[in-house]
Amino acid sequence: MKNRVTELFEIDYPIVMGGMAWAGTAKLAAAVSNAGGLGVIGSGAMRAEQLRDEIEKIKSLTNKPFGVNIMLASPYVEELLETVVEEKVPVVTFGAGNPTKFIQKLKEHGIKVAVVVASDSLAKLVERAGADTVVAEGMESGGHIGEVSTIVLVNKVARSVKIPVIAAGGIADGRAMAAAFALGAEGIQMGTRFLATVESEVHENYKKRILSASIRDTVVTGAKLGHPARVLKTPFARQVCDLEVKSPEEAEMILVGSLKRAVIDGDIDSGSFMAGQVCGLIEDVPTVKELIERIMKEFFETVEKLCREVISC
Repeated sequence: MKNRVTELFEIDYPIVMGGMAWAGTAKLAAAVSNAGGLGVIGSGAMRAEQLRDEIEKIKSLTNKPFGVNIMLASPYVEELLETVVEEKVPVVTFGAGNPTKFIQKLKEHGIKVAVVVASDSLAKLVERAGADTVVAEGMESGGHIGEVSTIVLVNKVARSVKIPVIAAGGIADGRAMAAAFALGAEGIQMGTRFLATVESEVHENYKKRILSASIRDTVVTGAKLGHPARVLKTPFARQVCDLEVKSPEEAEMILVGSLKRAVIDGDIDSGSFMAGQVCGLIEDVPTVKELIERIMKEFFETVEKLCREVISC
């Protein structure tokens, strides 16, 4: 499949892996790249040397293009940027903030830049700053979220910028991909769906929680603290929501390290299992290759069915 997203990233399919802290390992990212998508290492709160190790690992696992996600809330942004430049990383994706002051530096070194946005205003801003593409991520997604749903956000952003738009939030199959394209997207980004794959290195408890969840089994924590994040409903998540009202400082304190506890330890009692509403659509744990092939097959079947049965092409 060829379009502006596949040509930009030099990949076979317009499918991008979300930049997930702790969960976005070199192994999972390499599997996505090898299957024809764009694998993305989630740098999270890594220091430079930790990121360098992951980059070296992914280079040993694939010769295909890959990316690194940098969270602008990280205190180590500057050193992470130096690392991706030194390591000649093909693509950098930014999340959780406004990266305009960093974009040109990366472009000068031949690095392609994608920015996760939760509004059309930020999309237009980063386009003017030189971003190659934007990821319009709706509030259905897992992890840190904005306030606008995917169907509204993608529709608006696609009308607001000339660079290609990648849709994220609530996407786990080919039907959702077709819907995103109908709204003006030229690619999709998935996070939660890739967590439930063979190559994902998250704890088995994490995968089991995703498989057993319904579309209503997520909750937003941190909203009253200024950094809302969608997670699976657990007693710990409910505790955080209660503390946000009663004792914000205590809520902040117990949230520290909670994602790592979920990903690495599978800690049901004190871990934040970040996941999108789409977990209610996930029923199995395929390999990444099987998943991507399934999505693309269903995407084309859906488009053909719409053309044949709905609009009589």
